[in-house]
Amino acid sequence: MTHDADPDFAEYVCHEQFRAGLPHGRFRVIVNPKLARGYLRQRLWLLPIVIFIIGAGLALAFTGRTVASALMVFAGVALNRAVVWNAGKILIYLAARDAQVYDFVTQNGVMEVRRV
Repeated sequence: MTHDADPDFAEYVCHEQFRAGLPHGRFRVIVNPKLARGYLRQRLWLLPIVIFIIGAGLALAFTGRTVASALMVFAGVALNRAVVWNAGKILIYLAARDAQVYDFVTQNGVMEVRRV
């Protein structure tokens, strides 16, 4: 049996074809949400950034600036939630613009690209 007859076989799509065909709807993109969240947290250095923002908010709380403190803590939590909720969209955006990201996520099961 050849791979042409196997419906589960996904033909590899190079980055240039993906980038050119994505806006025209030529591909079906399947993103594993759990792996996408983990990849983006690592790729975007999300944890250190969120810790810094929340830490700055706590430092403001110790100086008596409660409103600014609450806003900083809220911003840190909101940033984390926004990335987690939109991980698939962010990953597709990054993959369309960077060939290294595209190669990594397609080869490691984070994202699958199939022709329509």
